[in-house]
Amino acid sequence: MTQDYRFLVAESELPEDREARRESVGRSSGETYADTLRALVPGARVEQLKPAEENSPRQEPEVLRRFDAVFLCGSPLHLYEDSPEVRRQVEFMRAVFASGTPAFGSCAGLQVATVAAGGSVRPNARGHEAGFARRITPTPEGAAHPLLSGRPPAFDAPAIHSDEVEELPEGATLLASNGVTRVQAAEIRSGEGVFWGVQYHPELTLFEVAKALRRQAGSLVEGGLVHDRATVGAQAELIEALDREPERRDLAWRLGLDRQVTDPVLRQAELRNFLRHLVAPTRAARGRG
Repeated sequence: MTQDYRFLVAESELPEDREARRESVGRSSGETYADTLRALVPGARVEQLKPAEENSPRQEPEVLRRFDAVFLCGSPLHLYEDSPEVRRQVEFMRAVFASGTPAFGSCAGLQVATVAAGGSVRPNARGHEAGFARRITPTPEGAAHPLLSGRPPAFDAPAIHSDEVEELPEGATLLASNGVTRVQAAEIRSGEGVFWGVQYHPELTLFEVAKALRRQAGSLVEGGLVHDRATVGAQAELIEALDREPERRDLAWRLGLDRQVTDPVLRQAELRNFLRHLVAPTRAARGRG
C-alpha cells in the first residue's frame, strides 16, 4: 500500500475511561488503533476523533469522503441505552455510511454500525466473553468472504465484552459465530457505505488483553465468570508472559492458544484483509490509487 493513505480513527471511550486505559497500558483505544494502522501502513496519515463527546465537531459525509477508511474502536458504551453519547456515536456512523467511505470496527464498533443501520444490541445472554473468544467459526458466507481470508475453520481471537448484536440490520451478512456470541463477524451495508466488523479485537496486543482483564476483574467476578480476583490476576500473568515471549509453547498450551492469537500477523488478519480487499479497491475506484 502507498504511504499517502488517510485514515480516521473514531473512539467512543469517555474521558474517564480513556484515562483509565492510558494509566493501565499507556494509550487509549484510539491510540492503539492509530499505532496499529501506522505499523500496517507505514507513512499513513492517521487522524483521531471522539464523536461521542459533546464538543466533538460534527462530521458531514462530504468531509468523511476525504478519508480512505474509518475505524471504530471498542468502548464501554451500551448501544441499547438512549444516552447523548450513544446518539452522537450512532449519528456519526450514519454519516460514515452516507459518505461511502469503507469502515471497520471491533467490539462496540460492530455494535455501533449495527444500530446505525437499523439493527439492535443487547446484554450478552450468555454473560461475559473475556480474554479470548474461543472456537469462532465462519458461516458458509464468511468462509468465502475476504474479511476472513486466511482464517481456519475455527479460531480464537482476543475479546472482552458483555454486550452483543441481537439482530443484524436488513441486508447484513453474518460471517462468523461461536458458542457464546452469535454475531462474531459481519458485513453491513447501508446507503452508499460498506462496513466490515468483528466482535473481537484484532488490533490488541496480548499485553492489552491482560490489562483489560485486570481492569474488569470486579465485573468478571460479579458476573460469575471467575471465582475471585486472584484467578483473574493469575490468568493475566500468563497472558503477559506470553506477550513477552510469544514463542513459549508451554504458555500457549496452558492458555489453550495457537498461532492465530500468538502471531501478530495472523491475529491482525481482519485488519489486513480490510485494507487489502476493501480499502485499496475503493481508493482506486475513487481515482486515488
